[in-house]
Amino acid sequence: MANDLIAEISRLGLEDLNTPASASITDVQHLSSYNWVEAPKATPTIAVPGSPDLWSPPNRPFRLEKDTGHIYIAQNAARHPDSPLEPLFRALYVSHPSFDITSIDVVTDRNNIRKLLAFVNPRWNSYKREAFTIHVEVTNNTAILCREETKTDEYIGPNEFRGYGHSFEKNCTSRKVSGSTGHHRIISYRFGGLTFMIRHETDGYVGVAGTQLSPQPPANQAPELDDLSSILGSLSLSPESSTPGKSSLVGPKLVTRKEGQVVSLPSTLEIKTRVAHRPLAFEDVVSQLWVSQTPKLVRAYHNRGVFAVPKVEDVAVQVKTWEDQNQKDLRMLAGLIGKIREMVKESGGRATLRYNAIGDKLGFYKLGGKQMLPEGFKWEEHKDGGNEREYSC
Repeated sequence: MANDLIAEISRLGLEDLNTPASASITDVQHLSSYNWVEAPKATPTIAVPGSPDLWSPPNRPFRLEKDTGHIYIAQNAARHPDSPLEPLFRALYVSHPSFDITSIDVVTDRNNIRKLLAFVNPRWNSYKREAFTIHVEVTNNTAILCREETKTDEYIGPNEFRGYGHSFEKNCTSRKVSGSTGHHRIISYRFGGLTFMIRHETDGYVGVAGTQLSPQPPANQAPELDDLSSILGSLSLSPESSTPGKSSLVGPKLVTRKEGQVVSLPSTLEIKTRVAHRPLAFEDVVSQLWVSQTPKLVRAYHNRGVFAVPKVEDVAVQVKTWEDQNQKDLRMLAGLIGKIREMVKESGGRATLRYNAIGDKLGFYKLGGKQMLPEGFKWEEHKDGGNEREYSC
């Protein structure tokens, strides 16, 4: 592996990076969303735009059973291991068929940004130094970051204890998409002189006041197969069945189903559970909220499985205050991401980032093997008037 090393960055080396004068998130836009839904393993299926679960907790204290059974750690990789990023692009181009991917500098999951921020300052991971691996591809000027996990899912046995988080979500939210096993959102924003496209999982949303829903057409006005296929056709998709509203990728089978409602970003929330005598500090969750610009937080506390009535906190102002107060770390984060994009592009366009927790260094290694996106996605150059160029996936 040492022979494949391209370069290294130490924590002290971060001081030498070219950093922007300020590093604040601006121009936040919701682009698309989808839910993974239960389906046979051979036909992984997403519903677009899908919907997060609706926040609907009991109005009095309640007891829950501990988490058991199958849970996902990285659902996109678990359900579609050949191309964990493919669902992101499928959902994006269903929502925006003519989206110009060259307008984006960095495409990534929230988790990758959090790991890089923890490298900048371990404080944002509770001072834990944990090894991580991120694969990077740069095409033209767009960098795509894909997380690598040692485990993508696991089974919690009846004699194990891992807390109450999944049980809490199941009992305090109402599913809005049939068979859903998780909702993912895709947003874009400007940060540190770069335009980001971020994918992240959303635990739920708050209904009633403040929620804006964009329902799908009534059943008698649902798009026919040919209509949906015309959108997906540019992505090398073709219909696999005569069922209206479904089509799939030729080769690796990723079925796309049109179902759900678009839920506005201001109504989305993150859910955390903790034992009552160990309250969750805002500092321990703020970086997660910041990367995805999630404005609401539920910190639910229990005593041996008995939960007090949970409350939703509007933390948007606190998140912004944290951003303003931690500009040194965030400017360094922006500089690091820019350096990663630059170095990978100069090294052939493909590399693996590995953080060595013992050496406290981030290494760049040559990346071989298959491309991150399947063959059905092609970055094709189109010339318009001999000057302007655009690329489509």
